[in-house]
Amino acid sequence: MPGAGSINHSDRDMFIEENQDVQKPVHSKCARLLSAFFYGISSFLLVLLNKNVLSVYRFPSTMVLGIGQMGVTIIILYVAKLKNFITFPDFNKQIPRKLFPLPLIYIGNHLSGLASTQKLSLPMFTVLRKFAIPITLVLETIVLRKRYPLSIILSVCTIVVGAVIAAGFDLSFQLEGYLIALLSNIFTAANGVYIAIKIDPKELGKYGVLFYNASFVIIPTLFVSFITGDIHKAIEFEQWRDIVFCTQFLLSCFMGFILLYSVVLCCYYNSPLTTMVSGAIKNICIAYIGIFIGGDYTFSWLNFIGLNICMSGGLSYSILIMMSNPRDFDPVNISNNEEKYSKQDETCNGLSESEEAKPLIISDEE
Repeated sequence: MPGAGSINHSDRDMFIEENQDVQKPVHSKCARLLSAFFYGISSFLLVLLNKNVLSVYRFPSTMVLGIGQMGVTIIILYVAKLKNFITFPDFNKQIPRKLFPLPLIYIGNHLSGLASTQKLSLPMFTVLRKFAIPITLVLETIVLRKRYPLSIILSVCTIVVGAVIAAGFDLSFQLEGYLIALLSNIFTAANGVYIAIKIDPKELGKYGVLFYNASFVIIPTLFVSFITGDIHKAIEFEQWRDIVFCTQFLLSCFMGFILLYSVVLCCYYNSPLTTMVSGAIKNICIAYIGIFIGGDYTFSWLNFIGLNICMSGGLSYSILIMMSNPRDFDPVNISNNEEKYSKQDETCNGLSESEEAKPLIISDEE
């Protein structure tokens, strides 16, 4: 018979789960800031390379370019695993279950993003993409059970309002484009939230998510590109003998891997919402640069005021997040551990700063 001090299995599991949640390390502000900055820079560089490959050289298939980026991701991670630079689980029958539904979300995000780009004008596309930020906020609240204060919610709303004002002169209604853009926003938000769930070091970890997601996605993408004829157009492309084009194509494939890694890293050290806001701030910075460089910007007070409102919302969000403790958004910690954090945070932060000062950790299980 069990002793008086014993507990049943369900109580024990609940106790372990709560203690693991309490002991979850808080990442240093430096690691959180650098990971967000790394994502913004990676995204910016990839946009420039993709624009050059697809627009300047007129490469005929964005899908084949995406296949190249996924292929480079698989090769780099596989070789790094063989050389023991990184670790992630070997393939087994549990991997698809652990990763699902991330590959489906990734495919949906990729295809809907391309379709919405074709259906909408650039200003309207930029506005509607900003709605991925509040959708991410809602999904984090529902799926991850995070609770954000009113100040952060208002800063998110400010970004969206500023985007609407900035492109107010181009609010041309097109039902099909609007629906596809809304679908793309949902896929984008879901992709960030489920990455945050799947990168648990006790499961697949950061590298495992990257490797197996690319491995599962590349096969159906190859099939679709073959059916649509995209792969034949890419093979017959005339610029393959141009060394400059080939170099830029390979750089784009490599930066595709870097971008995927930076997204996972930013979700790991921050949150999907912070990743989305970092992307929005990056786009606003590109718009500011375009005002002075390029010569194709047509000044409009409505657009300029909207950009500034967007930037103010993004900066206020960044300041609020950097000044806060990520565990403050966890409802379990808010309700049960408020009084404990005052003394424990100093010790946790001291340990985390020494450990998290190396964002490119070799093993997810450490």
